[in-house]
Amino acid sequence: MARNNRKVVPESRQMLDQMKYEIAAEFGLNVGYGSRGGLTGADTEFGSELGEISDHSYGQYKGWGHLTSRENGSVGGEITRRLIRQAENQL
Repeated sequence: MARNNRKVVPESRQMLDQMKYEIAAEFGLNVGYGSRGGLTGADTEFGSELGEISDHSYGQYKGWGHLTSRENGSVGGEITRRLIRQAENQL
């Protein structure tokens, strides 16, 4: 089965990435900021609470590969819930 992950609105990628990192921070998941090119702790809504996160803080934990499927799925599920809630509020 072929999957099409093409974004309908390509400009949404940055917003979705920011949301992903904010949710991961809320859940206490150790992901390194900036691994996709540019997001830092200060770029997110929670940046002031988290402080600037350097690449040295998490060392081997830069990125998402060390997280379990359940942890990654919980972030994706929360993104979906929030986007649905936003759409419902706009109706």
